[in-house]
Amino acid sequence: MSATHESQPKRAQGAEPKVSEREARQVAEAAREQDWRKPSFAKELFLGRFRLDLVHPHPVPADEDARRGEEFLAKLKDFCETRIDGARIERDAQIPDEVINGLKELGALGMKIDTKYGGLGLTQVYYNKALALVGSANPALGALLSAHQSIGVPQPLKIFGTQEQKDTFLPRLARTDISAFLLTEPDVGSDPARLATTATPDGDDYVLDGVKLWTTNGVVADLLVVMARVPKSEGHKGGITAFVVEAAADGVTVEHRNAFMGLRGLENGVTRFHQVRVPASSRIGPEGAGLKIALTTLNTGRLSLPAMCVGAGKWCLKIAREWSGEREQWGKPVALHEAVGTKISFIAATTFALEAVLDLSSQMADEDRNDIRIEAALAKLYGSEMAWLMADELVQIRGGRGFETAESLAARGERAVPAEQVLRDLRINRIFEGSTEIMHLLIAREAVDAHLKVAGDLIDPDKSLSDKAKAGVKAGGFYARWLPKLVAGPGQLPRTYGEFHPSGHADLSTHLRFVERTSRKLARSTFYAMSRWQGRMETKQGFLGRIVDIGAELFAMSAACVRAELLRSTSAHGREAYQLADVFCRQARIRVDELFARLWTNTDDVDRKVVKAVLAGSYEWLEDGIVDLSGEGPWIADATPGPSKTDNVHRPIR
Repeated sequence: MSATHESQPKRAQGAEPKVSEREARQVAEAAREQDWRKPSFAKELFLGRFRLDLVHPHPVPADEDARRGEEFLAKLKDFCETRIDGARIERDAQIPDEVINGLKELGALGMKIDTKYGGLGLTQVYYNKALALVGSANPALGALLSAHQSIGVPQPLKIFGTQEQKDTFLPRLARTDISAFLLTEPDVGSDPARLATTATPDGDDYVLDGVKLWTTNGVVADLLVVMARVPKSEGHKGGITAFVVEAAADGVTVEHRNAFMGLRGLENGVTRFHQVRVPASSRIGPEGAGLKIALTTLNTGRLSLPAMCVGAGKWCLKIAREWSGEREQWGKPVALHEAVGTKISFIAATTFALEAVLDLSSQMADEDRNDIRIEAALAKLYGSEMAWLMADELVQIRGGRGFETAESLAARGERAVPAEQVLRDLRINRIFEGSTEIMHLLIAREAVDAHLKVAGDLIDPDKSLSDKAKAGVKAGGFYARWLPKLVAGPGQLPRTYGEFHPSGHADLSTHLRFVERTSRKLARSTFYAMSRWQGRMETKQGFLGRIVDIGAELFAMSAACVRAELLRSTSAHGREAYQLADVFCRQARIRVDELFARLWTNTDDVDRKVVKAVLAGSYEWLEDGIVDLSGEGPWIADATPGPSKTDNVHRPIR
């Protein structure tokens, strides 16, 4: 018999929700960057305006940036080929100290740190190329470097730190010290309003108490970015605040090193703070600015994950090409059987598009002419989802060998291809740095920002009738100007974007016309949904997710076409690039049509009813006939502040 409700494991003491749904949303909204001071290609796309001029001609790195970047990549590639044993890391579930020290000597800890602080000062484009390279050698190493520089101490200090903080910490971080970012807690994931770790003012210091979970690099880190709640008091605004904390400080204990289904070398742990004194000089930004700092850091920090997804896609393509050309069934290579060939085509076209999305977003980040918060989020969302699909298809192409470990393959005399490991390693990217579900909501919020600015008061239950009347007038003026522009556009003219149909190449102009038309259709669909659901729009997460996925496909199509044209004019692979972009766009258009159909024809309503019934226990009978191997214990560990009761497993690398 299945367990009764009374016998289910209970939530640990001290882990009860502390805020209402409305309060949680207010905290998240307050942390958002409210203004758009620079143009955004993706934002315009969601509003029905296809601003090709913002991304075409494709921006390129400065010659000096490219020279320095290529020089470092050459050194890094040699290191990866000669000094990194990925099989050993997988087997031992740990990156050898000599590998990390070798990366330190190479300057890899300081790839994004300015040269005046001892760093390499690479651009975002070349930093991402480096991550793709290291990640292909071992994804746990890529995660270590990414967590250190993309979201760890260097990036928030670069944007928000004082000159004194930069002078103090950045030289250490460029060469010797590893950093980690600590936000998540045992009962706090994507809802930071419930953050329980506190930083209590005491003279010129703050005293930290609390527990942080999934602290990537936390086991080996020297410096930590810690998000903690400062209590409001006289002279203190309070709120979630960012601090730089020495990992070796008294009262900091790494209580556990976590183990995962993938990324076996990841130094990820649980860190407890008990009466940890942090000087006020180590506070990053003002009190209450912690979440804004975290979100701003992630605007470009999120590009590190799609970088490693691109690397994985390239590897999947290489293995698929070599294996399916060698393996024969029914008289010909398996690649020439359509069932397998379509998978290879998907991997090749999608890898091209992912690299296009990554390079375009990264170059825009380097130039700093555009606001790329949506582009970076789309790159993370799209890259993590598509890389997982590519790895899954590779495992299928490899058949039984795809399910077999590399060690087992080698033991019986075959090439040690770690396809199953890549699948496991990639899975976390759909959760890391904002799960797919959270990314859908984050991007959707930005995509409808223009609507909420003119009509938000109309759907706000706390606004007065006079406020709603004023909002109605404002919204009427906006939509009177905006809606007519969604009726027709350049995508309906057969010769628009003609430069994307050069003689002897595939015709990409037809795909760009599709993007322009579909952008307007997407905006009309969003407007119709807001008119239909109004204040309930934010609860329609299935609809919003599909809207975002359509936007992601359109962004990827645009990037693929623009990249193909760049390669046509600058490399020897223009014809092939055009072919890959064409195939990708054809595949993407099919997915877009399916997503549009599912906007209005879906099972969202009945799904909600089933979920309520599941939670009410109506289907417990369906769980009969199994043995539950999950064991006893609370669903969420006790995170009550206090002294640590375990040994410190902190392991700084020197």
